[in-house]
Amino acid sequence: MSNQETHVDVSLRDEASDSPATDVDLAEGQVRTKPVATAEPEDCGPLNRCENYVVAGPPDVTLADLASFRPAQPTLGGEPAGFGVVGMPTNLLASASEQRIPGTVLGWDVTVRFVPVAYVFDNGDGTTTRASTGGASWTALGQGQFTPTATSHAYRARGTYPVSVTVEYEASVDFGSGTWRTVPGVVRAEATGYGVRVVEVRTALVDRTCVEDPTGPGC
Repeated sequence: MSNQETHVDVSLRDEASDSPATDVDLAEGQVRTKPVATAEPEDCGPLNRCENYVVAGPPDVTLADLASFRPAQPTLGGEPAGFGVVGMPTNLLASASEQRIPGTVLGWDVTVRFVPVAYVFDNGDGTTTRASTGGASWTALGQGQFTPTATSHAYRARGTYPVSVTVEYEASVDFGSGTWRTVPGVVRAEATGYGVRVVEVRTALVDRTCVEDPTGPGC
């Protein structure tokens, strides 16, 4: 009966990875540790697309980010031009249009669009009139002179009144995709410098019309 040395090789496994972590040689009483394999670092250079990556979308924009973008000043007028009659409607008129301005916002090339959505007339006598449009002439509306409109105002006393208008614009931004992203809030632009001289009208019996006698009373 021969006396032979018994050699037993037992491999211990890492339960988490199910891969051999160490070898135990019971005959020699030695433990040999095997290196655990690690993943090679990904090469995310310009020629390789890594599996784990993040695509940055357009940022959220606020009105503060659009401080360098300003819509054009609206125009302001009225009829009769520059004057009115006590107790009768003076038709105030303002004009503003959609505007598109290219530029850069937060490092992105964009187009900013301004669309007028409201007109606030300061009538100069302590009152205001708010409308969704800038108004239209009596002729365009098919109305007679001194008739009420959405933007008209009747003054109660004689005097000269400084009229102004503030146009509120809705802003939106296109980051080049053709999709407009609305920016919360409104941007305002003002027009001033339109004075309305309000007079009183008195009637009188006359012999001839103003065509016949341009120097007659009230002509």
